Amino acid sequence: MTLGVKAMAANYAGLQVTGHNIANANVKGFSRQEVSLVATEGQFSGAGYFGRGVDVSSVMRAHNAHLTREAAGGRSVAAMDAARLSQLRRLENVFKPGEEGLGHASTQLMTALGDLASRPSDLASRQVVLARADELATRFNAAASQFEEAQAGIFGELKSAVDQVNGLTQNLAVLNQRIAAAQATGQPPNDLLDERERLIGRISEQIKVTRIEAQDGSVGIFAAGGQRLVLGSEAARLQLLQDPRDSTRSAVGVIEFGVQRTLGEGAMGGGAMAGLLRFQNDDLVNARNLVGRMAAALGGAINDQQLRGLNLQTPVGQVPSAPLFGFGPSAAVPHSNNARDSSGAYVGSVNLTLTTPGDLQASEYELAEDAANPGSYLLKRLVDGRTQPVASGDTVDGMRIDFGTPPPQGGDRYLLQPVARVASGMSRLLNDPRDLAAASVQIASVGQANFGTGNIGALKITAAPLPVPGATTNITFTSDTGDYDWQLLDAGNAVVGSGSGVWSSSKTIPAAPLDINGFTLLISGNPRSGDTLTVRPTPANALQSNNGNALELMNVGDANVVGGRTPTDAWSLMLSDIGVRVQSGKTASGISDAVAAQSEALRSAQAGVNLDEEAARLIQYQQSYQAAAKVLQVAQALFDTLLEMTGR
Repeated sequence: MTLGVKAMAANYAGLQVTGHNIANANVKGFSRQEVSLVATEGQFSGAGYFGRGVDVSSVMRAHNAHLTREAAGGRSVAAMDAARLSQLRRLENVFKPGEEGLGHASTQLMTALGDLASRPSDLASRQVVLARADELATRFNAAASQFEEAQAGIFGELKSAVDQVNGLTQNLAVLNQRIAAAQATGQPPNDLLDERERLIGRISEQIKVTRIEAQDGSVGIFAAGGQRLVLGSEAARLQLLQDPRDSTRSAVGVIEFGVQRTLGEGAMGGGAMAGLLRFQNDDLVNARNLVGRMAAALGGAINDQQLRGLNLQTPVGQVPSAPLFGFGPSAAVPHSNNARDSSGAYVGSVNLTLTTPGDLQASEYELAEDAANPGSYLLKRLVDGRTQPVASGDTVDGMRIDFGTPPPQGGDRYLLQPVARVASGMSRLLNDPRDLAAASVQIASVGQANFGTGNIGALKITAAPLPVPGATTNITFTSDTGDYDWQLLDAGNAVVGSGSGVWSSSKTIPAAPLDINGFTLLISGNPRSGDTLTVRPTPANALQSNNGNALELMNVGDANVVGGRTPTDAWSLMLSDIGVRVQSGKTASGISDAVAAQSEALRSAQAGVNLDEEAARLIQYQQSYQAAAKVLQVAQALFDTLLEMTGR
C-alpha cells in the first residue's frame, strides 16, 4: 500500500505541475517547471534490497541564466534603437523637401529680390520681398519650435521612464526579500523567480543592467556603468535632472544614501532612456545647429548686403539702411559646477559675438581651462573634436570670444552655442518697403574722352559704411599695360588718399588686400594710357532706378554663404544628413529587433512551455496514476484477504 500511495502522490504532483505549465503557457517570461523525483532508499532483506517507492524531491524550473541575460540585453538594445528612431522620425517633419521646406522659402526670397532688381522703384515688388522675408523667418521659427517640442517630449518620456524604473526596482527589492525567505526552506520559489526575471527584463528595456547573484538567493542589479540600482532589499532611486552643461536639456541621475550622481548616456549602455538621451545630445543638437547656421549665415549675408546699399527713405540717400532680419542670441552657457558668489550667481562670464556668418560651423563648443597650463583655455569643437587654444578677443569659426569681468575662474567650463538659438528668434525687422536698400551707394563711369575699350564690368561694395562716406575716386591709367594712379577726394574735393596699382584682366581695382574706399571694380575690355574711371556717390535723382545693391542681394542665393556652400546646396546637404540619420536608425532598429527576437526564441525554446510535450506528459502521468491506483487496489485486496483469514 505504501508503494501505491507514493506512486500516486508522485504522479499527482506531476499532473499538478503539468497543469500549471499549460495554464501559464502564454504568460510572458514563464519558465517551464518539472517535478524532480527520486527513488526511496530500498529496504534490506536476506533476499536483497526491496524498493520502497518514490519521493518528490523538488519542483524545478527550466532556466538558463546565460540565455536569460542575452534575451534581456537584446531587449535593452532594441528598446534604445526604437526610442531613438521614433524621435528621428519627428525630425523629418522639420526637414521637408519641396514647397514646405526651408530651401523653398529661401528660393522664394531670392526670386523676389530678382524682381526687385528688375523694378527697384516698384513698391509692390518691395512689398513682396518683405512678405517672402517674413515667410522665411516664420519657417525658421517653426523649425525651432518643433525642436523645442521634441525636447519637451524627451523630458516627458524620460520622466515616465524614470518613474517606471523606480517602481520596478522597489518591487524587485521586495521580491528579493520574499525569495530569500522562501529559499531558506531549501526549495526554489519558481514563480517568484520568474516574476523577478520579468521585472529585470522590464527594467532592461529602460536602462541596461548587469546582475550579481547573492548566496541567499537575492540578486543585485547595476546600471551598465556600475552604479547600484538594487542590492538585496534596498533600491536606489533614479531622478530626472537638468543637464549640468545646459539646463534646457534633461539628464538622468541616481540618488543613493542622499548622494546624487548623474548617469551619462554611455553609462546606461542601452534601454529607451539611453536612446532618448542619445537623440537629445547628438541628433537634436546637430539638427538645431544645422538650421541655426543656415539662418545665421543666409540672414547674415542678406543683412550685410542690405547695409551696403541705399534705401528710399527721405531725405533720399541720407537715411542709413537697417538690417532686414533679427536673430536669436548666441550663448556661452556656464557649467553648473562653475564658481559662484555668495548669492549663487556665477562669478566669471564669457560673451559670444557673431562676426562672419559665412564662417560659422554647425557645432557647439566646449571652453575649458587647459589642465597643462592653468590660466589658459582650450576650445573644443564638439562636432569633430578639433581643439585649439584661445584667449579673450579671439575669433574662431566666425565668432568672437570675449571673457567678462571678472573672467572665467580656475576650473570653469562653458558650452558655447553660437547658432543653436538663432532660428528661434529670427524675425523680419523692416516693415516699410522703402527701407529696402536696392540702390548702390556708389556708381562707376568711364571718361568720355577715353580711347581704349575698357568699360565697367561690375562695381561691388565691400564695406558698410564706406571708409570715407561721400568720397569720389578718380582712376587714371598711365600705360597700355594696366598701370594706373588713383586719388580719393572727400565730399569737399580735398585729396585724402592716393596711390598706384597694376590692373590685368584677372584682377580687380584695387587688387586685394588694398582698399581704396570700400569697393572693388571689375573692368571689361582693354583701357589705354590716359583713360579715366570715376567711382562716386550715387546721386539722389538716380536712386529710384539704381539696382546695384538689389543685384548683389539677389546674388546671395548663388554665393557660398552657408559654410562654403550656396543656400540651396546647404539645404540639400542638411536633408541628406537627416535622411542618413533616419535610415541608419531604421537599420540599427531592425537589426537589434531581430537579435532580440532571436535571443528570446532561444530562451523560450529551452525554458518555454511546449503544449505538445505537456499533452504527452498528461497521458504519461494519467497512465502512471492509473497503474499506481491499481497497485494500491491490489494491495488493499490482499490486505483485506489477510484480515479475513486472520479473523477466521
